[in-house]
Amino acid sequence: MDPLALVLIVAAVVSAFCWVASLITKDTSWVDRIWSIVPVVYVWIFAAAALVDGANAARLVIMALLVTAWGARLTFNFARKGGYSGVEDYRWAVLRGRMKPWQFQLFNLFFIVLYQNALLVLISLPAFIAWQHPAPFTGWDAVFAVLFAGFLFGEFVADQQQWRFHQAKRAAGGQLEPGFATSGLFAYSRHPNFFFEQAQWWAFYALGATAAAASGLGVWGGAINWTIAGAALLTLLFIGSTVFTESITASKYPAYRDYQRTTSMLIPLPRRRREAEATA
Repeated sequence: MDPLALVLIVAAVVSAFCWVASLITKDTSWVDRIWSIVPVVYVWIFAAAALVDGANAARLVIMALLVTAWGARLTFNFARKGGYSGVEDYRWAVLRGRMKPWQFQLFNLFFIVLYQNALLVLISLPAFIAWQHPAPFTGWDAVFAVLFAGFLFGEFVADQQQWRFHQAKRAAGGQLEPGFATSGLFAYSRHPNFFFEQAQWWAFYALGATAAAASGLGVWGGAINWTIAGAALLTLLFIGSTVFTESITASKYPAYRDYQRTTSMLIPLPRRRREAEATA
């Protein structure tokens, strides 16, 4: 079977499961629970197809191993925060309270289930490009693979720092000023883990683009090809989700507004001085 067709079949089954499960359990976080798993399956489908074809499979196997490491780390972090314990993402509860029941169900079907599952397919499709163009592994592939691993390590560090902060906050009875992490990587970005997450998928896109470019497709269709939609849409999703999440955080912690003024939202940058200090 064509590997892309198999990926689409698996995605359709997963989407149906997430939607039916959300209706039965009244819990719309099922896509969150499969988020770190299905891209690993999708990329390995393409890698397995390359191995069966007997083509240059080194690039795809490395892509699959990198995504497996991404999935294992993210699954572990999600599990230790109780993501598989049946607790719904608090943001969906907030949205449910702002919508009529039928409106939220449409949002559940079309955005939470269908859009996000389609996005998980899209971010995996640079592997499809690599399968279509089985060019030999190059120095650029090595560069992008190392970048992916570096971004993966950065996200691990950010999540560890956030985990330790929340553990300390819990030990302090839920009261730990200012109420949110501001040290370590969080001194340079309000969401360093989000930044590194997106950066990994841009590096993954670059691996697929390198395969197409090495096959002689040039810039358009090669270095820049249609699978860029996955990384681009993921970035847009993260920006929108971050803005919504921050609106909730700022309503809970008055000091968060000052943190927003002094610290970059996503890209780690030196902390800006407060406006009053800058004026002085």
